Amino acid sequence: MFRKALCIFVLFLFIVSGGFAAEEDKSPLNETTFAGLKFRSIGPALMSGRIADIAIHPEDENLWYVAVGSGGVWKTKNAGVTWKPIFDDQPSYSIGCVTIDPNNPHTIWIGTGENVGGRHVGYGDGIYRSLDDGTSWKNLGLKQSEHISKIIVHPENSDIIWVAAQGPLWSKGGERGIYKSTNGGTSWKQTLGDAAWVGATDIVIDPRDPNVLYAATWQRHRNVAAYMGGGPGTAIYKSTDGGDNWTKLTKGLPESNMGKIGLAISPQKPDVLYAAIELDRRAGGVYRSTNRGASWKKMSDAVSGATGPHYYQELYASPHEFDRLYLVDVRMQVSEDGGKTFRRMKESHKHSDNHAIAFRKDDPDYLLVGTDGGMYESFDLAQNWRFMANLPVTQFYKVAVDEATPFYNIYGGTQDNNTQGGPSRTDNYHGIRNADWFITLFGDGHQPATEPGNPNIMYSEWQQGNLVRVDRATGELVYIRPQPGVDEDYERFNWDAPILVSPHQPTRLYFASQRVWRSDNRGDSWTAISGDLTRDQERVRLPIMGKTWGWDAPWDMYAMSNYNTITSLAESPLQEGLIYAGTDDGLIQVTENGGESWRRIEVGNLPNVPKTAFVNDIKADVHDANTVYVVLDNHKFGDLEPYILKSTNRGKSWQSIVGNLPERTLLWRVVQDHVKPELLFLGTEFGVYFTLDGGKKWTKLKGGMPTIAIRDLAIQKRENDLVAASFGRGFFVLDDYSMLRDVSEPVLQKEAGLFPTRKAWWYINRPVLGFNEKGAQGAAYFTAPNPPFGAVFTYYLKEDLKSKKALRKEKVKKQNKAGTPATFPDWDALEKERRQEAPAVWLTIKDSDGNTVRKIKGETKKGVHRTAWDLCFPYRNAMSLFDKETDKDPSGVMAAPGDYTVTLSKQVDGVVTELSGPMPFTVERLRKGSLPGAEPAVTAQFWQDLAKLQRATTATSTALKNAMKKVNKMQTALRRTPAAPGELEQRVYEVKQALFVIDEKLVGNRSKSAIGEKTKPSISARISAASTGTRNSTYGPTPMHKRSLEIARTQFREIKAALEQILNTRIPMLEKALQEAGAPWLEGMALPEG
Repeated sequence: MFRKALCIFVLFLFIVSGGFAAEEDKSPLNETTFAGLKFRSIGPALMSGRIADIAIHPEDENLWYVAVGSGGVWKTKNAGVTWKPIFDDQPSYSIGCVTIDPNNPHTIWIGTGENVGGRHVGYGDGIYRSLDDGTSWKNLGLKQSEHISKIIVHPENSDIIWVAAQGPLWSKGGERGIYKSTNGGTSWKQTLGDAAWVGATDIVIDPRDPNVLYAATWQRHRNVAAYMGGGPGTAIYKSTDGGDNWTKLTKGLPESNMGKIGLAISPQKPDVLYAAIELDRRAGGVYRSTNRGASWKKMSDAVSGATGPHYYQELYASPHEFDRLYLVDVRMQVSEDGGKTFRRMKESHKHSDNHAIAFRKDDPDYLLVGTDGGMYESFDLAQNWRFMANLPVTQFYKVAVDEATPFYNIYGGTQDNNTQGGPSRTDNYHGIRNADWFITLFGDGHQPATEPGNPNIMYSEWQQGNLVRVDRATGELVYIRPQPGVDEDYERFNWDAPILVSPHQPTRLYFASQRVWRSDNRGDSWTAISGDLTRDQERVRLPIMGKTWGWDAPWDMYAMSNYNTITSLAESPLQEGLIYAGTDDGLIQVTENGGESWRRIEVGNLPNVPKTAFVNDIKADVHDANTVYVVLDNHKFGDLEPYILKSTNRGKSWQSIVGNLPERTLLWRVVQDHVKPELLFLGTEFGVYFTLDGGKKWTKLKGGMPTIAIRDLAIQKRENDLVAASFGRGFFVLDDYSMLRDVSEPVLQKEAGLFPTRKAWWYINRPVLGFNEKGAQGAAYFTAPNPPFGAVFTYYLKEDLKSKKALRKEKVKKQNKAGTPATFPDWDALEKERRQEAPAVWLTIKDSDGNTVRKIKGETKKGVHRTAWDLCFPYRNAMSLFDKETDKDPSGVMAAPGDYTVTLSKQVDGVVTELSGPMPFTVERLRKGSLPGAEPAVTAQFWQDLAKLQRATTATSTALKNAMKKVNKMQTALRRTPAAPGELEQRVYEVKQALFVIDEKLVGNRSKSAIGEKTKPSISARISAASTGTRNSTYGPTPMHKRSLEIARTQFREIKAALEQILNTRIPMLEKALQEAGAPWLEGMALPEG
């Protein structure tokens, strides 16, 4: 009875809380409100990232679809010259395979969840289909498969699809094995595999008979401690009835525990099959069948090596040469004799770790290969390779920022692509190029660190604690990994060992293995300040696949990180020696005395936290010495739920701050704002979240970021930038997030708000490659954007500013939704709609004297928006009535550095209403040149003087052209006048000649310029000399530039007076005379009597 009552009470609470949640969703603190805060994707693409699969369009071999292991799906229509991500808005970013429907190539199939068994892989949510070349997608099930490795569409019937699903890597169950659909993916039936540990890793189809299929099953399990990549469930099967039933193939195949298997069928002789089979202890072999799998013969001992067959092992049969095989591996293996012998493919100047190959039908020398470092193609059968350095899909584990000026650097350790560093922005036209990035260390890069106040010193490491100090000034590396003492056992460093630069002393480092190490001299020497802080277990005695195993089981510890290691370190910036350490085996350790003693905390004793949880991150509060945050992760035991907790008493008690974070979302990293204690940022498996109230409510920051795992976050305090390290799409920067400190529910209930503006830099962009984004380097040249040049204004609108027409349409839409008949609007209302100008938002910039410098149009939709002022006055050259209208107003010359204000206002029906401001901001000079030039104010004044004269000359030129057109029309009108030719023709002719004289002084001798001959310097030429000489520099005007402007101004005054006399006197007199002579009416004449 009590249990029943409790269930009813819980249900009541669920319903009530659901009601409250629905109300809460109406809060302006939501993802949509902050969509205007856009992350800037900065790459890099110099080493790209892990490719899972490639599909070439059957009718257009320049059109490819590329499945990125943890970076979505990309499409190119021009063989890799340009790329477009086409899966960014879907729930999954981890991709295992891509298939084009052979019957209808507009239909694309995607299997989510990476197809390797590695340490760091994302999980998927099933199978997707696009019917429109990747423009839109629909999930068609198998959501519990987590890892899909292969999809085959029936070559004659698109309703029949087969899927090889590996199933969950970290747990049993889910959807695993071979699945078949006979209704285009509407429903699926498992036809091979089991419900526990056995999935399917490969499937191939007989090209002569689509009822004949071969499949490889795979029994495997990985947890935090160990990996077992085989078992009795691993086998090869054959179906002769379209995959409904399967027969296990055994003759000639190994009887021991088999691991990952790659299958291939000969395109030339489909009776011939090949299988690359992993065996015990990382051994293996390639097997061949010549009788459709009835019997097999071992051809060689070839197997994928390095990190292990679980990471490679796909086998490809050449479509051009019988018995030529490609076995993907750290270095590709190639056989020309059906697997009997293998050689290493030539891979000079190419990344290792191959994963996928695609071929062209009619070019036997062509290879397209996907690696851990991106895409490569060869046109001469692997003799030479072209790298596609424009696919920014690098997997970053960790990130660090330095304090370099004027622009800080970003460092990140990557999966198999070294530790890379590069600028957060540049001062050139192109943005951030691959050439701006550099390698600090080889291998799998992991956590980097920088020395505060000294951007020349940083730290990099390759996997499992191999730490080096990098001198950026020389590029030299010093290996500084702590070493065990005499008679001590080896140090157990995690795959991604934590390093910490003390906030109290920049030369002091903390580093961790199973114990914590301290160095006070940048790593030259180390002292252990703890004993073993882990559980120190014998991992082969722990359960895997649901039980313990003996020596003969298919263990593969080469595929693992060390276990029982420290994974996270933090020191309180407020109390020296208050240090926290977290482990991979569910422990948090605290010392309050620099390591003299440690207090152990079991994570299983934290509220609702499993005892096996891995400590992803610990952060000591930067405002309160007693407060600490911990981010936990239990996905290596199949638990994908989020865990983040807070303690206000140094770990003695904890409370969850998961709040409203979504389920099935791993958490990786938390950082705290250095100004507002309650403002936290969280890196998760599917993006970045922030909280304004210390974790009660989280809001996603989606702007500019695809669905992607954010493994690490860093705050650059000087710039208030949030830097995110993604595991598959490079770095993202949220420039100046400081407005979030001023956001609250009451603030967002106001009609509008203008937030503080960061200091703007005054400089001229460098033309490193020319004066545009890519110079003349071609469309494939990779560039990432800088922040907008100038001052960036952030503002908020509570509601859309809507026109009368928009309001009417909105009303009609609601009526249609409610089933209410729409009524025809009043004619007067429609006319008011027609006459109304769209509502506008204005940002008005004024200088320190209150003079208006520029007004910029802003976005009128509700939410947070950003608009940039490029530090320029408006472009004020002459406008013609016939100029094409555009919403984008061109810019004039730059204003001077100094103090400014910005005010937010709205304009509705012609009425301007101030909404917020004025808000002060500063424009500051970025750099001085090598030579002492003019002061910035002098330079800016010269630019303004120049712009003023240009405005006058362009107006004069326009008026001159219009006068010439009018005189030409007068001559035409005279021909149609009922009077004999005479004095009037002579007067018109003289005016026309006078206009020619003015034109020559303004622009030069047109007869000479028509054939390229030099002409006497004109007014325009002198203005151009002054403009060209100063517009690309802040050096200021030279005496020559000033003299050019002075001459141009003097000469202009002369022609201006002459032209005004013609326009104001002579032409009106001619118009009057033509009117009296009865000539046809011309524009400018008085209206004739009726």
